[in-house]
Amino acid sequence: MEINEIFNQLLEKCSKLYTSEELDGIGKAYQFGCEYHKGKMRLNGTDYMTHPLGVADILLDLNVDATTIMASLIHETINHAGATKEEIEELFGSDVANIVWVISKLNRLELTDDSEYSAMNLRKILVGMSEDVRVLFLKLADRLHNLRTADALSEKDRKRKVSETMTVLIPIAHRLGLYKIKGEMEDLCLRYSKPDVYQDILERLNATYAELKESLSEMEDEISDMLMEQNISFKIKSRVKSVYSIYNKLNNGKKWENIYDILALRVIVEKVSECYLAIGLIHAKYRPIPGRFKDYIAMPKANMYQSLHTGVFGPDGHRYEVQVRTEEMDEFAEKGVAAHFAYKEKHYVQNMMEQRLEILRNLIESTDNLSDIEFKSNLEDDLFNESIYVFTPKGDVLELPKGSTPLDFAYRIHSDVGNKTVQAIVNDTSVPLNYELENNDIVKIRTNPNATPSKEWMNFVKTSHARNKIKSYFSKQDKEEYTEKGRTILQNELRKKKLSFDEVLSQENVKKICKDLKLDSLDDIYFSIGTLRYTATYIISLATEDKKDVQDVLIEKVANNPTEHKKNATSDILVDGKTDILASLAKCCKPVFGDEIKGFITKGEGVSVHRVDCPNIQGKTERYVNVSWNDVGGFYYTGVRVVTDIQKNYLLDIISKATAKNLYIDSFKTKTEQTKTYYDIIVKVKNKDQLEDFIQSLYSYKFVLKAERN
Repeated sequence: MEINEIFNQLLEKCSKLYTSEELDGIGKAYQFGCEYHKGKMRLNGTDYMTHPLGVADILLDLNVDATTIMASLIHETINHAGATKEEIEELFGSDVANIVWVISKLNRLELTDDSEYSAMNLRKILVGMSEDVRVLFLKLADRLHNLRTADALSEKDRKRKVSETMTVLIPIAHRLGLYKIKGEMEDLCLRYSKPDVYQDILERLNATYAELKESLSEMEDEISDMLMEQNISFKIKSRVKSVYSIYNKLNNGKKWENIYDILALRVIVEKVSECYLAIGLIHAKYRPIPGRFKDYIAMPKANMYQSLHTGVFGPDGHRYEVQVRTEEMDEFAEKGVAAHFAYKEKHYVQNMMEQRLEILRNLIESTDNLSDIEFKSNLEDDLFNESIYVFTPKGDVLELPKGSTPLDFAYRIHSDVGNKTVQAIVNDTSVPLNYELENNDIVKIRTNPNATPSKEWMNFVKTSHARNKIKSYFSKQDKEEYTEKGRTILQNELRKKKLSFDEVLSQENVKKICKDLKLDSLDDIYFSIGTLRYTATYIISLATEDKKDVQDVLIEKVANNPTEHKKNATSDILVDGKTDILASLAKCCKPVFGDEIKGFITKGEGVSVHRVDCPNIQGKTERYVNVSWNDVGGFYYTGVRVVTDIQKNYLLDIISKATAKNLYIDSFKTKTEQTKTYYDIIVKVKNKDQLEDFIQSLYSYKFVLKAERN
């Protein structure tokens, strides 16, 4: 099939999802990709553009936005064709450029068999992917399409791809709930890594294929007749269990005849009430398999998956797994967080996306100071292992890795709960703290305000989160010891030199030392001495050798030195054209790159940079100093107030819009008064234009009454 014909088929699918303007952008991206990949062929002998088009087709099934489709069509133009981020940004905007730029960096990372090196790359991959969910979608779709054509790779390259997919990408797809992509990846990896096993399972399935097909068809017809008699609108899907899932069960000791869900039917209805009616009709007609009924609608899984499951003996004696759910539940079950794009108004789907990304962010943050081997071990604990679902006494559900203990549960609740744990009660029975929890356990933790962790706990907790919190507790204890040691060393040195402690370490001198050494407090100064980072003599010299006031130094520098622009410097603020003068962005008005700004000389704090209309600097002309922006490509935090009606909590809608605009929300406060709700949020932006674009985009929501800088 010709490339243009493949694209036209893709465009026809896109026309059902996107506006005419977005379709124009997709066409433009396709032409850009064709131009840069012109004349190139893939290893399997096809035109190079078949890969971007295949990736885009996979992504369309996830209901992604048009930005992601455009990025997918040009996602390899930087690495393989010499395009630049600036060129892409000029043609397609910053969102597309940023996604392509991150993907180009991720695709340059490769795992090897060396565990330490592999773990280092795992860290880089996860950090890069944890910012924007669209990057994750594109990375996973890119790998899936590459696996589909991996026959053309050398055995060595294919083995590396399979290893990386199994250890990094499949667990991430699972964590994000992208089950369809995860399932196909697993089958392909098994096919390449264990071809004999894969073929054996296929043959065992194919040997009875005609019988299985006939049985499924008969079961579908009977269930359809029952539902039509009750005037229930429905759809039915059927499938034979994936090869990898069967392999997994056989590998875990199951016998072929004891795998109950090789044949499966999914009934999709319109309303929740019809789910229960349908399952009742099925149970009335077919004998249920004991212990196979699960109600995940009334009690969703921790990942918010909802469905009714049952196992029944069919008319031919075969065992069937039957799932009954609504259309929306099915969308979520198939696409996980990707369903967010199709059901933006649904709170639980949006919350799911944030939870999944937060798991990855927390993993990176909590393991940032670990060795690569420790990091890889933690990654395996938190992402690769099978999950269990346990309950708090109030009925809240927590997801934990299989093998977790009550201490893992306690630390997941809060670090203080974990640190002060003295007893665990599971299902109304007291158990040891190293007890292994099981699915559906109800866990209660007793604490004592005077209790402290034990280093022995490190030997049996399962999650890296719990392990790192215990480490953090003892690190804090060590810090207190080093801080006290540093205080003693400094006091002894001051006595030797016959200097006054209060004079040398006056509030003014402590501020000066902290500024010079980039420390935060007097305790940090003590700690730096206690750990031998700095000597007591050096600290004393910093305090005693320069008594000039910071304000005087700044005024003298500005007055006596000619203007000198240093656009290549790393500071983002030029004070009278210079970058070597301490300047900080004011917290009251939070300026960002592109704002009109004024400098205001403060006592002891350098130059404070404000927006020109900031009320806090009006009428103080004697302290003004000329400042300007130095474009170093940084990020800035500023405030936005969003005023909405009070019909519901719209925070996740606002977060969704920020994510779509490639912004990061750092914090928020919510206040409701009479007929309005106020959301005061702190956002991380590149410049004023990006900020204003975000603010204007909020008005696309009917519930937004007002949006402005705060």
